[in-house]
Amino acid sequence: MGEKINVKEIVKRKKEELKKEVEFLKENNVTPKLAVILASEDEASKIYVGKKRKMCEELGVLQQEYILDDTITTNDVVNIINELNNDSSVHGILVQLPLFKHLDMDKILDSISDKKDVDGFHPLTLGKLFIGEHETFVPCTPKGIMTILDDINTEYEGKHAVIVGRSRIVGKPISQILLKRGATVTICHSKTKDIANFTRQADILVVAVGRPHMITQDMVKEGAIVVDVGINRINGKIIGDVDTENVLPVCSKITPVPGGVGITTVLSLLQNVVQATREQNNVKKP
Repeated sequence: MGEKINVKEIVKRKKEELKKEVEFLKENNVTPKLAVILASEDEASKIYVGKKRKMCEELGVLQQEYILDDTITTNDVVNIINELNNDSSVHGILVQLPLFKHLDMDKILDSISDKKDVDGFHPLTLGKLFIGEHETFVPCTPKGIMTILDDINTEYEGKHAVIVGRSRIVGKPISQILLKRGATVTICHSKTKDIANFTRQADILVVAVGRPHMITQDMVKEGAIVVDVGINRINGKIIGDVDTENVLPVCSKITPVPGGVGITTVLSLLQNVVQATREQNNVKKP
């Protein structure tokens, strides 16, 4: 019988570590500051921004919010970002996705300085990640996945990691991170034929496609570690891309939904903000 990973406990410990880093920065006369831009009426985004605000307050990180309405233009948003790029008191810039449909997402994201790109979506940031440079910002969800896997002492070298989903937010970056750790990586997606043939080979299975209970027991290798990134709202309940209770008897460990990868994402963001603050002010890690 597999074990549900206690992600809440992992996040609790990591928050305490991060709080000490923030205190150390303040002792060096630097207070980390995050600027958040919300240009959407998406309710989930508003909730997410609220969670970021709460964690900033808990850790002693300053947050500056820009709540924009649907009269805003792409150039208006880019102008705000340019001002933030030039503001030395702001260490991280995050544009909450999705945006209003009339806005040019790529133009907006590309205008963020790669030194303040704490969401990890800038082409330069992703390029550094893909060529294996150490000093770059890892996108928040993949960073959260690795926080979990590292905490449970996952072995990577020689293991087969199968990623279901190829988004630039999760699938592509996590595949590069796992490659760098020595895993053999397979990426499956909507055009892959017989996905179960690949998932059954996975020592580490990461699922991020947004299809409720797509992964069932017969698709999982005995003893596999399963990471469920999916968040699907069905009849008022939140469920993952993996049928957790069905898969538990065959896997070794699995992340729960809710209370799994999702709660590491905000933590990862704040870790990136602290990293950006250190780098911009030449303060070493305590």
